[in-house]
Amino acid sequence: MKKDSELAKQAVLRLATIDDADAIRKVHYDAFAESEQQLVAKLATDLLDVETNKGSLTIVAEHKNQIFAHVALSPVSIEGREGWQGYILAPLGVLPEYQKSGLGSELIEKGLSILKETKAEIVFVYGDPKYYGRFGFNTEDAEKFSAPFDLEYPFGWQAMPLTQTENEKQPVKITCVPALMNPELW
Repeated sequence: MKKDSELAKQAVLRLATIDDADAIRKVHYDAFAESEQQLVAKLATDLLDVETNKGSLTIVAEHKNQIFAHVALSPVSIEGREGWQGYILAPLGVLPEYQKSGLGSELIEKGLSILKETKAEIVFVYGDPKYYGRFGFNTEDAEKFSAPFDLEYPFGWQAMPLTQTENEKQPVKITCVPALMNPELW
């Protein structure tokens, strides 16, 4: 199998199940630096637990029964905005030998498409602005919302409104599903 964009064309994107936990753990363990791999791999598999992380959307890219990439989008609560549907994209991982193949982009676009269909209002991400900016995430919209914990890299806090949002006078706090409520992740 080629490592280029052909893999993205051949891969099937589907919702992940608990049966995918080992493969998802491996994707994130291999994709992240040694200092982060245990924490991120645990987060990715914890988000498969639908009892404690209700509403999380997890998608894998698979070809010939092998999972190459994974993304999770989990609901957030927005202070003072009961009824609003907000989500956070975290984590995103692609096996190193298949990075730059387009799989990460495909997963993000698929997840955003699903969220738009569900009438979600906003999606947050904490990551590289150059990468996520390509999809419409930006720091200006994120400034209206406070992350659950202090950020090690504040420039990485980004948001993308999916509908018209109100201008906030001061940042509104968000709260994530239990798996993301770990200060070590921020």
